[in-house]
Parts: sequence; C-alpha cells; structure tokens
Amino acid sequence: MKITVVGTGYVGLVTGTCLAETGNDVLCIDIDEHKVKTMQQGKVPIYEPHLDLLFERNIRAGRLKFSTSLDEGLEHGNIIMLALPTPEDEDGSADLSYVLNVAKKIGQKIDDYKVIVDKSTVPVGTADMVKETMTKETDVEFDVVSNPEFLREGFAVDDFLKPERIIIGSSSDRATKLMQKLYKPFVRSGNPIIIMDERSAELTKYAANAFLATKITFMNEIANYCEKVGADVDKVRVGMGTDSRIGKRFLFPGIGYGGSCFPKDVKALYKSGREENYEFNILNAVIKVNDKQKGILIPRLEKYFNNDLKNKKIAIWGLAFKPETDDIREAPALFMIEDLLKKGASIVVFDPEAMNNVRAKLGDKISYATGMYDATKEADALLISTEWSIFRTPDFNRLKDNMNQAVIFDGRNLYDVEDMAKEGFYYSSIGRKEAN
Repeated sequence: MKITVVGTGYVGLVTGTCLAETGNDVLCIDIDEHKVKTMQQGKVPIYEPHLDLLFERNIRAGRLKFSTSLDEGLEHGNIIMLALPTPEDEDGSADLSYVLNVAKKIGQKIDDYKVIVDKSTVPVGTADMVKETMTKETDVEFDVVSNPEFLREGFAVDDFLKPERIIIGSSSDRATKLMQKLYKPFVRSGNPIIIMDERSAELTKYAANAFLATKITFMNEIANYCEKVGADVDKVRVGMGTDSRIGKRFLFPGIGYGGSCFPKDVKALYKSGREENYEFNILNAVIKVNDKQKGILIPRLEKYFNNDLKNKKIAIWGLAFKPETDDIREAPALFMIEDLLKKGASIVVFDPEAMNNVRAKLGDKISYATGMYDATKEADALLISTEWSIFRTPDFNRLKDNMNQAVIFDGRNLYDVEDMAKEGFYYSSIGRKEAN
C-alpha cells in the first residue's frame, strides 16, 4: 500500500518506518528542510532503540522516502496519516492549529479519494473538525479515521510491530477495510483490531494515558505517606502488585512523570471536561500532585546542607524523562536544575542520550560531564533523576573517592537502603527510610 505520513516527529517517524518494514511504500512529509535532508542522508534525528536499523534498511530498499512537498505526499498516498504536533496551549487545552491547517491544505489539493488518519493525540471531536474543515474546501470524496498510537518511548518499535491492540475509529466501511488491511501484518498473533466510532477512539487514548498517570501519582502519594509512618513503599508496592486487579506495572514511586504524552494529555482531558461543564476532580489532583512531586528532593537537599545550597556542587545522573530516550519534555531533572540554580548551586550533569537536547535548552548555565563518574568529581551530592541501566550498579568506592561527601538523593529508588548504609553513604530515596 502507498502511505503518506505528514509530520516526522516521534510518532510520525516511528509510524512511517514501521509501516515500510512490512512492505508498504511510505513517503514522510515535513516542512523542516534541514531535517528532511538529514533523513534523506540516512540519519535518524531522534534516539529510539532499534529505529535506526529499520530506518536504514527501508531507505536502502526504497520503501521509505522523505520530502517537504505536501503536494507530492497527496499524489503518493491513498492513506494520509497526520502525525502532527498538538502542543499544550496556554489554557492547558491541545493546540489543533497544525492539524487543522494541514487538513485545510489537503482539502484544497486532493483530486481523488483519500483516507485521512489522525495519528496525533487529539481531543474528542477532532475527526469531526478535520472533516468539516476539508468539506469546506473540496467536493472530492474522503474519509477521516481516528487511529491513536500507543507507543512507549524506549519501546516504540516493538510496540508498533507487536501492538497489544489497534484502535480504529471510523464510521466508513470503505475506510475501515483499508485500515484493517494495513494493520493485518501486525496482529498475526491474534491481538485485536478494535473498531469503534471516531469520538470513542479519540477518548480511548486520553483515558488510557490519564489512567496510567493517575496510577503513577497514586503510588507517589503512597510513597510520601510511607515516609510519614515508617512504612517501606517497596514492600507495599509488591503487596499491591500481586493483586491481579491492580497489576505490577506503573507502581514504582519516583519524582513524577514527564515526557510528551502524560503531562499534556492529562491537562488536555481535564480542560476538555471543563469545556463540557464537567470537572475531572481526580485529574485535577493528579496534575497538582505530579507538579509537586517533581521537586520533592529539593527541600531534602536544602535540609541536609542547612538551608544553604550556594556554591554547592550537585551532580545529576539522568536528564531524559525516562530511560532509553533523549526526550526531555517535562523531565523532572529540568525542574530541579532550574530550582537548584536559583538557590545558588552549581550543576554538572550526565545522561547517555539527552545531553545535546539539554545543552540546546540551557546552554552554559550548567556543566556537562563526559561520563557518569566524571560528573561526580568533587561533587557535594549526587542526585539521580532517570533510571538508566548504567546507573544501577555503580562502583561505590569510586564514587566516594570522587565526591566531597558520600551523599546520594535518589529519585528513582535504584539502590537498596541497607546496602547503601553498609557502603557508607547518606542515602535518601522515595517512600523509604534514609541510610546514614
């Protein structure tokens, strides 16, 4: 099948590459000329495990191409996938201007039947808005389908190639059959393709992300309470997770969620509810608790250093919002860095993949280490923000030799409290007792 993907951000690039991998002829469109030239040269502009192998293979096979021309994309594809940004607007709602502007241009240019697919995470009613926008511009027949993605950064290639489910929101038999044909190679193991109306499909994505964000936030609340009453959140988490109604996943406490999806989607769903005079009280609480959780380690640092962080050198391990990605959007590390800088601390950071993105954002406000141990030289404390695998079993003797003080504030609970006490560290984590 001939597929056009409009937008080569995280979702668009993974989608286009994985569709090409099953033999489709894919053309990806983006307005960024430099980015398109980079991709045409076989270079992946984002970090996502295994994406580079598929990307290079399908470019060599001629199944994956790139262009800045929307006209070329419309001529190429029978299915047009919109993988465009829907950033958070000032009031918390999703900004649909990119989606609707492209929909208008498509309406002005199409001359034969197309299936327009919303891959972006969009509020309920967006498919109707896209259809209305295009109908004003054309008499040519088309269908609009809502086909939300459920890709986890760090696992996106596997998630696309082996999806747990595929959601197709469509009121058109013709469009539904084309979408089923497109996705048939991905569900050979029997995982479902679920057909529903467009509005239900749009809400399914928001509901799924909001529920997972709520689960994370609830566990963080429990962790904070554990510290008050002397309980151990690790034991509580294991006890909860063995209940099949709850499950083990998303029960790890930490310093809040970040990334491109959870913060934006929770706020957008909350705002959409208010527009319908419905108050999502749970989501309102989730937003507030998560914002507070991102800075929960800072008062502990201040207390340890007698409320004086001026000229204290703080090493930070981890900048991405989660491991196996270079995405720093809404990353807790950025919130902590800004707060620590205001309090007069000096910051040196290390992350395996996200350094360049942080350097582009913060410049020379902070220092950038060449390795994880280099970051800790003469540091007064180490703060762990992202649970990269390389941070899980460090050489603690080397850390102590490097650091001015053997002090670790761990936002991801990487280490055992008793082990840290034996190693001679002051160790503060989330929802557990301190090691001294």
